[in-house]
Amino acid sequence: MAHLFNRKAPKRAANLSVNSDLLKAARESGVNLSAVMEEALEYKVAEAKREQWKKENAEAIAAYNDFVEEQGVYSESSRSF
Repeated sequence: MAHLFNRKAPKRAANLSVNSDLLKAARESGVNLSAVMEEALEYKVAEAKREQWKKENAEAIAAYNDFVEEQGVYSESSRSF
């Protein structure tokens, strides 16, 4: 996955609210909360960027799909499947 942020940027404290039983279980299991939060945030940011890209490019994607439906694809005659 391409990096969506500067991995060398300094860490910064953040206040979070977490289910107390889940937090207790995570601590008892030795889960690195900061690492898990960063991984989850990276995933969510990437997901949001993908959705934004799809919205911004929906018209072009639809036009391309219409073109392919009407004209086919250039390499169609070369395919062996």
